[in-house]
Amino acid sequence: MTDAINIRIEHSFTSISPANWNRLAGASKASTSVPYNPFLSHAYLSALEESGSATAETGWLGQHLLMEDADGFLRGALACYMKSHSQGEYVFDHGWADAFERAGGRYYPKLQSSVPFTPVTGPRLLTTEGRDPRPVRDALAAGLKELARRHGVSSAHVTFVPADEMPAFERAGFLHRTDQQFHFTNEGYGSYDDFLETLASRKRKALKKERRTAVENGITIDWLTGGDLTEAIWDQFFAFYMDTGGRKWGRPYLTRSFYSLIGERMADDILLVMAKRGGRYIAGAINFIGGDALYGRHWGCIEDHPFLHFEVCYHQAIDFAIAKGLKRVEAGAQGEHKLARGYMPVTTHSAHFITHPGLARAVADYLERERRDVEETSEFLAEHGPFRKGER
Repeated sequence: MTDAINIRIEHSFTSISPANWNRLAGASKASTSVPYNPFLSHAYLSALEESGSATAETGWLGQHLLMEDADGFLRGALACYMKSHSQGEYVFDHGWADAFERAGGRYYPKLQSSVPFTPVTGPRLLTTEGRDPRPVRDALAAGLKELARRHGVSSAHVTFVPADEMPAFERAGFLHRTDQQFHFTNEGYGSYDDFLETLASRKRKALKKERRTAVENGITIDWLTGGDLTEAIWDQFFAFYMDTGGRKWGRPYLTRSFYSLIGERMADDILLVMAKRGGRYIAGAINFIGGDALYGRHWGCIEDHPFLHFEVCYHQAIDFAIAKGLKRVEAGAQGEHKLARGYMPVTTHSAHFITHPGLARAVADYLERERRDVEETSEFLAEHGPFRKGER
């Protein structure tokens, strides 16, 4: 098959058929072998572009690789961007950029394969179900490397890669990087109380107290999804996002129209956990509902209350996952504070191709040490989780 394929570049998702894109593994609710991943859907990726959140003007120029056979049938794809900065990626390479530029190199632009502003592991080398994925994966990984060379850029990066895709990148000469996130695993719990029973007594009492404290002062919690997601609700949530995002990042990444677009296109894939006090919403967190997981993304508030962030972002997500029978909750990047709330360390992976031999050697040495540190830290944290000994 690889003798009769062609890889071409598209700069915009408006030029890519939604049906063709969503047919690929991991991007379709109809998939029988790969759980639905909302972030790989055409609806989500095109909303980032059409809303002005991820565009050439904001430093995300589309360089999407489409792999077609001789009949023009889409066999594989890789979402990719030409980046003029390293913002919104959650796998930090600022130190590499600084070192290279101090040595007289030019780090930017670079190629970045990821879902913008979304630190969620999911298929990157998209392939057609029912076929051996290796030839397509190898061709796409090699194609990304060739694209980097043709553009004359310093590097190509693929972040939050599933472990089973890493061999294709390594065969193509990419370096392997690891990091850590914290995920909650639903062990078939019938309720949140069932989950609490697996914790050490002291941890269980602390979480019960934390949850009671969070909703003092007359705070109630609503789950909003589907038809609940009106423009008025999005107005309120966007105010939370702008307030918190402005303080955390300086300039929030997502525009108001992004929320309207995802509300129009994928409302049933979205859960807003909204906190109300005195008849108005004061805080909220956005989650995306996958085939087997709930993905927590970002939150915001206009009032500060003790432990409300933990309730809205972490405890309520566990409640929802248990109620809906989802296997896990992925609560975003970093955050060792999640450990005490039942979110355990999970290793994440990324792949990096560095065109300059000297920088590549330096980065490879650094990554070897970093992988050991990540492994040791994960083992330490897992040993100090909140569960009773023998429960996990």
